[in-house]
Amino acid sequence: MEFSYYPGCTAHSTGWEFNESTVGVFQALGYGLDEIQDWNCCGGASAHNLDHFVGLGLPARNLSIAQDAGKDLIIPCAGCYNNVKKAQTTMQDGGADAETLSRVLEFDWKGEMDVLSLVDWLERPGVIDAIKAKVVKPLEGLKVVAYYGCQLVRPQRVTGRSSWENPTVMERACEAVGATALDWSFKVDCCGADLAFGHGDRAETLCSKLVGKAKEARAHAIVVSCGLCQINLDMRQGGQDFPILSITEVLGEAMQLDGRDKWWKKHITDPSGLFR
Repeated sequence: MEFSYYPGCTAHSTGWEFNESTVGVFQALGYGLDEIQDWNCCGGASAHNLDHFVGLGLPARNLSIAQDAGKDLIIPCAGCYNNVKKAQTTMQDGGADAETLSRVLEFDWKGEMDVLSLVDWLERPGVIDAIKAKVVKPLEGLKVVAYYGCQLVRPQRVTGRSSWENPTVMERACEAVGATALDWSFKVDCCGADLAFGHGDRAETLCSKLVGKAKEARAHAIVVSCGLCQINLDMRQGGQDFPILSITEVLGEAMQLDGRDKWWKKHITDPSGLFR
């Protein structure tokens, strides 16, 4: 099966290992990822604060490119995913914003493809079974909590999720590769996201609390599906030295993908000791 792929800006910087592990896992499972041509920044959290139309137009342009490619679009970054889903929802709803986007971008929404986060992809029929079949080294003894954050699940009207308060698919994926997924009550709390750039102390308060609660749950690591959540939790946990892993790193470790040692070097808290 082939998907279009939007890596987002952090794939080439703070989220390099997230991108590498995502591409590696998809290749191992036999899924093709075709990076869309001439993609642009989705606008992050800043564009919509500057200008409403810019905040919609930037992700809508990427949606237009993906529509031309004719395949469902995988977006690993939660923020990019949420922005493109908002553009998709705007085009589906019609109205003045959709008309303006259509005119400026020369883009007529056909509704023939979808926008998927890794969480959405994991929920597709057969994916968890395919992951389980590729396990080379079961991660027995590893205890994790899954962290979804805000933008993978909310707002429900945009993400379309029926389980925005208690999603469980990352837990199922972790258990498919032999890890133990623990329950906790903070899986959809906010890590501070882009607040960290201007108010790092407030983001650190949020992240330190999340890491502390994961430790209380007796987890060895937090598993995320967002490059920004990963770097926030890794950087701003108040010196607790607690590993933060992306879901595709966990899957890639169980599959024994090549190049894993390079992923761990991108982490502030080295997680490699979890897998010895």
